[in-house]
Amino acid sequence: MKKDTLLVHRGRHPEDHHGIVNPPVYHASTVISPTLAAFEASEKKPFEGVHYGRTGTPTAFALEEAVTALHGGHRTIATSSGLAAISVTMLALLKAGDHALVADNIYGPTRVRVSEGLLARSGVEVTYFDPLESITGLIRPETKVVIFESPGSLTFEMLDVARISAEAKAAGAMVVMDNTWATPLFFQPLEHGVDIVIEAATKYIGGHADVMLGTITVSTAEQFQTVKWTANALGNCPGPDDCYLALRGLRTLSVRLERHQRNANVLARWLRERDEVGRVLYPALPDDPGHELWKRDFKGASGLFGVVLNAYPKKAVAKMLDGMELFAMGASWGGYESLMIPTHPGKNRTATKWRGPGPSLRIHIGLEDPEDLIDDLDKGLARLNGSA
Repeated sequence: MKKDTLLVHRGRHPEDHHGIVNPPVYHASTVISPTLAAFEASEKKPFEGVHYGRTGTPTAFALEEAVTALHGGHRTIATSSGLAAISVTMLALLKAGDHALVADNIYGPTRVRVSEGLLARSGVEVTYFDPLESITGLIRPETKVVIFESPGSLTFEMLDVARISAEAKAAGAMVVMDNTWATPLFFQPLEHGVDIVIEAATKYIGGHADVMLGTITVSTAEQFQTVKWTANALGNCPGPDDCYLALRGLRTLSVRLERHQRNANVLARWLRERDEVGRVLYPALPDDPGHELWKRDFKGASGLFGVVLNAYPKKAVAKMLDGMELFAMGASWGGYESLMIPTHPGKNRTATKWRGPGPSLRIHIGLEDPEDLIDDLDKGLARLNGSA
């Protein structure tokens, strides 16, 4: 089936719920067995069926089924957040003495909290790699995992996913990709050599700024057992209400992403022509350095991109941001609302250097009318220039 059809139908079993269209919300901790034999049988297969709230309920299973179908994977594990999905995956695949390669433009918490925090504390060594270069020379015998996202966080460089995956797998390393920006509708990581796909369902899958959720889609049964065991051992499980909201969000993901993409293209092109802007970081633009890779591999672009301003002092940027009417300052993205925050792309770069003429912004274009968003940005740029 096509993706739009899968979005509507997967994870729904009305015949199991009195004909009700949407799966119900199961609030559960204790699950009762009718006999001793049934209880003992369930303990032998703790990750199959319903046993205890932490291992999953039909609400979580429905979401996992739908996400698995969209990615074409083996199975999916839902977690309590996107960062939880990253932490669980990396801790499941790595142990003391192992080595991991992490893209230099990875999501900040993946670097600071997971790589330099949890992994370092566990005795795992991490090397950051230039996302635009070959990783072959950095791979060691003890390299077990290569993790990246494309486009990269904040700077939006496009990685050649198939090339990096092939280099990693030739050396026996697992490939993990954070695919939150594109979602399975715009990019299929497993088809490009990735082993495990992570998504922050908090973002576009939930779509309404009211969910904390992550998903881990694996490609083999062995990976599922390893990752699910770690999630369970860490006590990491999603709330049933969030799973329900994510399922509801999935049903409209296609139409929302189409609007996000259309609006983002309008705003990105408008910003590119402004004198205040040094560069727009959006691979869907024909003049973006990663455009050819994006056009080759991706089916679309989401509503998130970056902007590098020309040289302006912090107080001018604050004046611009503080007066925005439609663009709110918030750390997340992927909801229906437009957001804009200042960023510091060079702060965590070590394998590469990031240079820009001035301060940077990360912008998420929501579902508002683009003319209203342009008007809000026009007034903001006037404040940036001190002319308003």
